[in-house]
Amino acid sequence: MAVHLHEPETLLPVPGVRLSAVAAGIRYQGRDDLVLMELDAGTACAAVFTRNTFCAAPVQVARSHLQQSASPRYLLINAGNANAGTGEAGRMAALDCCRAVAGEGGCPAEAVLPFSTGVIGEPLPVERITTALPSARAALSPQGWIPAMRAIMTTDTVGKGISERVSLSGGEVTLTGIAKGSGMIHPDMATMLAFVATDARVPEKTLQDLLQGCVDTSFNAITVDGDTSTNDACVLVATGASGVELAGDADAAAFAAALDRICRHLAQAIVRDGEGATKFVTVRVESARDAAEARRVATTVALSPLVKTALFASDPNWGRILAAVGRAGVVDLDVGAVCIHLDEVCIVRDGGRAPGYEEADGARVMARDEPVITIHLGGRGTGRSEVYTCDLSFEYVRINAEYRS
Repeated sequence: MAVHLHEPETLLPVPGVRLSAVAAGIRYQGRDDLVLMELDAGTACAAVFTRNTFCAAPVQVARSHLQQSASPRYLLINAGNANAGTGEAGRMAALDCCRAVAGEGGCPAEAVLPFSTGVIGEPLPVERITTALPSARAALSPQGWIPAMRAIMTTDTVGKGISERVSLSGGEVTLTGIAKGSGMIHPDMATMLAFVATDARVPEKTLQDLLQGCVDTSFNAITVDGDTSTNDACVLVATGASGVELAGDADAAAFAAALDRICRHLAQAIVRDGEGATKFVTVRVESARDAAEARRVATTVALSPLVKTALFASDPNWGRILAAVGRAGVVDLDVGAVCIHLDEVCIVRDGGRAPGYEEADGARVMARDEPVITIHLGGRGTGRSEVYTCDLSFEYVRINAEYRS
């Protein structure tokens, strides 16, 4: 049950992008599990991938193809099979899928980027995918965002998508994004896939810089369970179909702000739909020496199983938060200057229990659906960071214990 998250009823088409979703029977029966996305010639592309050393075959191939062709024509996404931990055979399977798409679309195989999500270690059923490709190509439509959003889901309970129109000096542009993810979520990147498209005209280098900046405060600022996936990818494409460029600092700022809203919404939606999540939690660290120190403390608290289970139980066990701060590796931390709040309730001041703090006040906040944990490190500097997480429930254990059954 996702925390205050609802599937979008509509998503705006992006000129220059057509999508389809079909059932290939990769793992799931009776539902779409294969997405084909077609991009206009000349589309610029930026991408950020997992830093997991055991990265999946499609990640390896997509990285390689982007180096060879900065303007992809097709994205191919399958759910149900990660094609990870499959060695050279997995890489060849991903390449075979790219070649099949290229044959259908009349483009080089290097202009096809593959993406997979699902069970690790199982051979990719290439024949099922290639057999479904003619149907996928025939079904391509500018209106295909909602079916595509649903088809890439695995343990997700809610489809994740968002659209926005932005007025720039040269006219209006559209941004639409979809994502999947629920478990195996942790920075670098946070199992998740995200695809964002715009009809703005943006150079590839600018596009990559914009994406990296937004990812750092969105998809790399979430954690559900501390497991960085083998398959994570976030892709941003700019078709240029609107003819509208980022003409100056004001345009660049407006577009960057819109992209940041898109990425934050999708990233937070993943946490809200965390496997078994009943609470969406913001961990905010302030007065750190720098942003990196603040992020380290916030991530340590957000990742703590003891903090996460206390959140699930609505138990204001503030000692668990204090202990997590203490083991975050902050050099020369003055524990006597640390102050911690649960929403409006101060639970720790001067390194110990806050004067006047009552357990009932802490329990009231911990029972809320969206509590905020704010940690002041005592004036070390101006560094601050926010990390988004969820509680750890019985349901998380059940889902992952039964995932392959």
